[in-house]
Amino acid sequence: MQDYGLKDRVICITGGASGIGRAGALAMAADGANLAIVDLCQEDVDKVLDEIRGHGVTAAGYVMDVRDAEATRKAADHFEAELGPVYGLFACAGISRTAPAEDLPEQDLVDVVDVNLKGVFLTCREFGGRMIRRGAGSIVVIGSLDGLGGHPGRLHYVASKHAVSGLAKNLALEWGRHGVRVNCIAPAFVDTPLLRANMPPAFIEDVVQDRTPLGRMARPDEIASAALMLLSDASSYITGVILPIDGGLTAGYFTRKQGGDYSSKRLLEAGVYTER
Repeated sequence: MQDYGLKDRVICITGGASGIGRAGALAMAADGANLAIVDLCQEDVDKVLDEIRGHGVTAAGYVMDVRDAEATRKAADHFEAELGPVYGLFACAGISRTAPAEDLPEQDLVDVVDVNLKGVFLTCREFGGRMIRRGAGSIVVIGSLDGLGGHPGRLHYVASKHAVSGLAKNLALEWGRHGVRVNCIAPAFVDTPLLRANMPPAFIEDVVQDRTPLGRMARPDEIASAALMLLSDASSYITGVILPIDGGLTAGYFTRKQGGDYSSKRLLEAGVYTER
């Protein structure tokens, strides 16, 4: 992996014990960053800390709910005492639930918005405020391709991710003059055990892979690589960006067969492609 120059910088990752957060932690540790890991389960935090320390860097963990402002403040104090000033924040903590809009339970809406929006805001406010006082820092939040459009059965998730995109843009506007950059990564489908456990296999093959030009879902480390770049000085003039990482999914709206269906009767008759 390319050296992004994060050696000895402290990066905090919320939701850092699994999925994209864990992949980000390992990628940043390989680049020499010292890691501050936030998640809900002590056992999971301890496990990823062991993996991180295998790269010869320093790491500390804190178990908390990102919806708790006071816990967030204590976590920031803890990390600064253990590791030093936090230069970067990778906000990955999030949840998703499903229901048709007409049957969506109010509590599910509250829970998803509280974690995905309020949790991101509280984390950015706490760590970003400290970055402002130091005059430097970089924040990357995890949005979603669902923050650029819609997704049936996930109104609450979609709404929360649209809000996260707006949050990132507004913070970029307010904090740029203080030397703090804020960007948002918008992944499409990321191949994790949790996704495969909750998505019908036929949908993965017949819809996701078929309509993605690269023909597959993303790996968690491919999302982590983008975060690594955005947190580093390699992106020193990039702020306020919503970066889709989607294998080309949003490059076109009528894509089938990974871009191999030309939707042309003339080309079909000429044998350029087939409908099978």
